[in-house]
Amino acid sequence: MNDYQSLINSAPEVVVEFYATWCGHCRHMMPVIEQIRELIGDDVPIYQLDVDENSQLSEELDVESTPTFIIYRNGVEAWKFSGEIDGKVLINKIQEFRN
Repeated sequence: MNDYQSLINSAPEVVVEFYATWCGHCRHMMPVIEQIRELIGDDVPIYQLDVDENSQLSEELDVESTPTFIIYRNGVEAWKFSGEIDGKVLINKIQEFRN
């Protein structure tokens, strides 16, 4: 959990995606996440964590389905969404917390 605290405090706004390699919805989101990374650059880091490799953390954060996206602002959870999401909606959410 200490590593996770460092991760979510690594920038004013941070996006974390919990995914699974076997999840079809997660695979659909992979190119969307790459596109968002290109659009926002290094300003807002996006971390992708495999739920199978981070099962205890996923449980502690109540990640019950994949993909789950969490936006942190100043290390505090500001928004959480589970399921596939349109890239424009996600980038608008990220921008909303940057202002």
